[in-house]
Amino acid sequence: MKSLSALVAAAVFAAKASAHYVFPQFVAGGVNTTAWEFVRQTNNFQDLNPVTDVTTTDVRCYTSLQSGTASTTTVSAGSTVGFITSPTNMYHDGVVNVYMAKAPSGTDVAEWDGSGEVWFKIFEVTAVTNGGTSITFPATLLTEVNFQIPAETPAGQYLIRIEQIALHVAETFQGAQFYIACAQVEVTNGGSGTPGPLVAFPGAYTVRILCSSINIYFPIPATYTQPGPAVWPAVGSGSGSAVRRGGRTLTM
Repeated sequence: MKSLSALVAAAVFAAKASAHYVFPQFVAGGVNTTAWEFVRQTNNFQDLNPVTDVTTTDVRCYTSLQSGTASTTTVSAGSTVGFITSPTNMYHDGVVNVYMAKAPSGTDVAEWDGSGEVWFKIFEVTAVTNGGTSITFPATLLTEVNFQIPAETPAGQYLIRIEQIALHVAETFQGAQFYIACAQVEVTNGGSGTPGPLVAFPGAYTVRILCSSINIYFPIPATYTQPGPAVWPAVGSGSGSAVRRGGRTLTM
């Protein structure tokens, strides 16, 4: 018979894991694709543990321990795509950013690691504050995040990177939790825009900014600054929506 302490430890681990999640499914052409079909399998596909060290390469696509990559799907510039969470919704209070990075000319995106200052933000779901009375997180409990590939995006092969930054223990050192996934796409019918500002992962975020920097409970933050660069393009494309469990849609 298992000891009481072992049973308690197992229960704590199960509760912890049940509050964590991955983004294994990519949504393209209105179709929820198979898990890890077009999304690179992440290190945490089984244990669900987040990235907490923003100085490691895992903050890019969280694939340092995975040898294989995903297939590449074709999507049109201006079309709506998305990611679906598993095995639960985005349980923790936090914010969402979506980035894209274009593979160098002549390089298959499936063979590319996404290094360098190549990432630009196309979508975000930030916190809502009102001067210190309250702070809310529209991304909390979402099961699906849908967004538009900007119509101005040049044709080519890209990584699309989603991150949810959970902030429930962000006041501690390396307390911000990153839930990350990268999908591989070929963008067709592209535009002639120049995406930017461009950032690198690691590099876009610092420990000082994201860790030991915010307590979302007390004192309640009067304002909140979304991590990373501004969304590209500033006006027009890049809009999207996030879907809550139960089918209600939050338009951003």
